[in-house]
Amino acid sequence: MSTGDGVGSNGHEPSVYDVVVVGAGFAGMYTLYTLRGLGFDAVVVERADDVGGTWYWNRYPGARCDVESMQYSYSFDPELEQEWEWSERYSGQPEILRYANHVADRYDLRRDIHFETTVQRVDWHDDACRWVLQTDRGTYRARFVVMATGCLSTTNVPRFDGAETFAGPTFHTGNWPHEGVEFSGLSVGVIGTGSSAVQAIPVIAAECRELTVFQRTPNYTVPARNQPLDPDEQAHWKQNYRELRAEMFAQRAAMIQRLPDIEDAAKDLSEQEFNERMEERWGVGGFTFYRAFGDIVLDAESNERVAQFVRDKIGEVVDDPEMAAKLTPHNTIACKRPCLDTNYYETFNQPHVHLVDVSETPIERISPAGVVVDGQEYPVDAIVYATGFDAMTGTLLRMNITGRGGVRLADHWDAGPRTYLGLGVAGFPNMFTVSGPGSPSVLSNMIPSIEQHVDWIARCLTDLRERSTTTIEAEPDAEAYWVDHVNAVADLTLYPTCNSWYLGANIPGKTRVFMPLPGFPPYVEICEDVASDNYRGFALA
Repeated sequence: MSTGDGVGSNGHEPSVYDVVVVGAGFAGMYTLYTLRGLGFDAVVVERADDVGGTWYWNRYPGARCDVESMQYSYSFDPELEQEWEWSERYSGQPEILRYANHVADRYDLRRDIHFETTVQRVDWHDDACRWVLQTDRGTYRARFVVMATGCLSTTNVPRFDGAETFAGPTFHTGNWPHEGVEFSGLSVGVIGTGSSAVQAIPVIAAECRELTVFQRTPNYTVPARNQPLDPDEQAHWKQNYRELRAEMFAQRAAMIQRLPDIEDAAKDLSEQEFNERMEERWGVGGFTFYRAFGDIVLDAESNERVAQFVRDKIGEVVDDPEMAAKLTPHNTIACKRPCLDTNYYETFNQPHVHLVDVSETPIERISPAGVVVDGQEYPVDAIVYATGFDAMTGTLLRMNITGRGGVRLADHWDAGPRTYLGLGVAGFPNMFTVSGPGSPSVLSNMIPSIEQHVDWIARCLTDLRERSTTTIEAEPDAEAYWVDHVNAVADLTLYPTCNSWYLGANIPGKTRVFMPLPGFPPYVEICEDVASDNYRGFALA
């Protein structure tokens, strides 16, 4: 049981728990709910002042989930599924955050969440077989730690010369002011054209006086076709949730598409057959577009055919041929995080929206009045950094984690993140990561992935308790095998051909290793097999 008040630094005994969970997003909340129900004394520490994780921080204009609402939700409680009403096909950030708060209220989770608590360092003590977590609010000790820190929770802000001299306000899409931002009458500069920018740019453009977008790499994006959720569709899901959830979990990304997956090759169809299929999927919108063929991310020729379809669409939508050419990507489609949009390309037809290509002539500096590119200053009143995240590893490495013998996680991962199953790290006993590097995580529907991970961790902790086992730790050979396995699977696809954040390529100096594992159902099967085989690949002591 817990002792002390968690302050530690004031002379009291540090708080001691069975499990400390770091993060109060969907992963942290479900971990707390599950472990509490199994009789573990667990606590969550969270740097924000409330729950929500990604959806707490990412409040930028237009922020919306790219997984359909009926599928981006918890499945663990049928009553929760029935009582919550979603309003749109793709839920916006405010609605998802309301859902997170509803979950926290419904299961009385906040009483075991310590908010406004930032973890500063995490150390394994071999002698006591415990973790010690130093935070800005005191010290915690725990037999186990669960890192529910999210895949996209540490923002990436490029270091531009002169950024500190800019006279106006600056914002990052991943850390947006909770009170909102008023852009009416302002000239705004947006740096970046990734997922958050694709969502934010149309909304900001509708409000501001003038918008200048600074684009390094043009992006493929497919219409979301968002709309109010049909009550009959919602009723159908609620009446058939168990069967539909099972169907979801059997899909490679743990989500069902509105049109059936088709497994033939894009390169084999006639021009008419190909165009008819792609037009249908473009009209339906969403990720069903990428399920039109089985080889889009496997075969370069098929990929190029699909990519050219999107390029042609950009040329049809954007009026100015020069603007359309700038917005047209030429890299592999879907090897970066696919984007869904609402009127993204259409936005660039508006006379007050400008596009500056910074691929060959990068941003030179930020001046007090704006952004300077190739000697030309673009005056703006406010700057929005839509520059993404230090994905999957950034938050973990910033917590200064040390394992056995004082080995730093940063040093262990110097050649790239290394895990076993995306769940454990060799040399770091009794530490679990939720949707960590080496798991399907960002290549899947995140909430089913989270539930699968947490359920596996809960089963593991229960088994260890029943066996009176003190520690569990990934074996180095198993970890090495798993890193090779993840990259071997990725190498069968076209994913590694792009400089994407899947590889950490957006962070200067970050070692490039493909981090997520394609394929949800095979991964789940492997995890179950490992647990059933006395946690094969883990050392138990």
